[in-house]
Amino acid sequence: MINKDQIYHFVGIKGSGMSSLALVLHQKGYHVQGSDVEQYFFTQRDLEKANILILPFNADNVKKEYIMIAGNAFPDTHPEIARAKEIGATVIRYHDFIGKFIEQFTSIAITGSHGKTSTTGLLAHAMSGVVPTSYLIGDGTGHGEPDATHFVFEACEYRRHFLAYSPDYVIMTNIDFDHPDYYESIEDVFTAFQSLAHQVKKAIFAYGDDVYLRKLQAEVPIYYYGLKDTDDFQAKNIERTTTGSQFDVYHGTEFVGHFAIPAFGEHNIKNALGVIAVCFVEGFDMKLIADELKSFAGVKRRFSEKKVADMTIVDDYAHHPAEIAATIDGARQKYPDKQTVAVFQPHTFTRTIALLDEFAQALDLADEVYLCDIFGSAREKSGQVSIEDLSSKVKKGGTVLKEENMSPLLNHEDSVIIFMGAGDVQKFEIAYENLLSKTTRNVL
Repeated sequence: MINKDQIYHFVGIKGSGMSSLALVLHQKGYHVQGSDVEQYFFTQRDLEKANILILPFNADNVKKEYIMIAGNAFPDTHPEIARAKEIGATVIRYHDFIGKFIEQFTSIAITGSHGKTSTTGLLAHAMSGVVPTSYLIGDGTGHGEPDATHFVFEACEYRRHFLAYSPDYVIMTNIDFDHPDYYESIEDVFTAFQSLAHQVKKAIFAYGDDVYLRKLQAEVPIYYYGLKDTDDFQAKNIERTTTGSQFDVYHGTEFVGHFAIPAFGEHNIKNALGVIAVCFVEGFDMKLIADELKSFAGVKRRFSEKKVADMTIVDDYAHHPAEIAATIDGARQKYPDKQTVAVFQPHTFTRTIALLDEFAQALDLADEVYLCDIFGSAREKSGQVSIEDLSSKVKKGGTVLKEENMSPLLNHEDSVIIFMGAGDVQKFEIAYENLLSKTTRNVL
């Protein structure tokens, strides 16, 4: 099925996972093209730089000899998928293709309700300096090393898609209640992770403070990582400064090494622990791993920051209360003397109504909170909740911003403004940056 001589056509090639996979295959010598909506997405930049053909959706794009890789956002009734089935072309879903593709490598999957992308990026970076590694990151980044022996990839729990995988190793960062449009409860989420645990071939690395991960049962060893003596891999002597975090790691009584990461927030220390544990068990030189970790530049839309005038502007994908809290924690570590301002756009109505109180509590960790209208999804255009419902629960402000009027943010000077969300919150950020630049020019 996986043949370099065939053409692989991606239906929805601009999706974060799809674009990553397209880049992996392209760099490994496969013939790749794809289609999508004509709206610009940040993921297409790397595709265009690689000269990968991107077509507008059209049933006429389909040829019988193509392998059609279908993005999970598109149903079988999509015109291209329907045409492919009609003429007998091979159609395979994104996650099913990856499940077959990883069989040729030592594979490491990274999953969890939060922290998948950052941890995948960190592991890919660390391993790439030590052993030939291909990787697929959920921020649209993919790399196909021609002679790769290892494959690092992000595995999403949504609709149990990760059950298409039987990886050699898996890092499980946490289990939390999310995707309420599919999962009924956190117990339902746990059953998905438990099913995956039974499919892992060599070992599982799980965050030790997560009560659900502690319940896992598996046929392979489970190594827990964290900050406590009960963890198999433990971080000690932690120092968090305005330049990053450093710590010692022990495996039981064995000293693994001293590590430093240019990342902020306690969650990033925990993510690094999972990475270090995998590399240790796989037998890599830990001094080389430590050197690689020092130079990690982060992943797209995870605490991505810039300076405009006297303001520090952060773009972050955080769209769950736990992620919002972690991002604000990171901002306070790096900028302890600055006011922290949160600008949040909820993503999907079902998630907003299910976690309304939790969102308000997490946002109130900031000094001031602003909100943007709820961003729906292809599956969910409306719901029984409004942004005003969240605003009424926020104690630290809760002013609702409009793209055409970002002037309330001008009240803040020499502050950190964090734009958070998984929808199109970046359009609000751009509007604010344009207003800020214009205001600064007028003052000068």
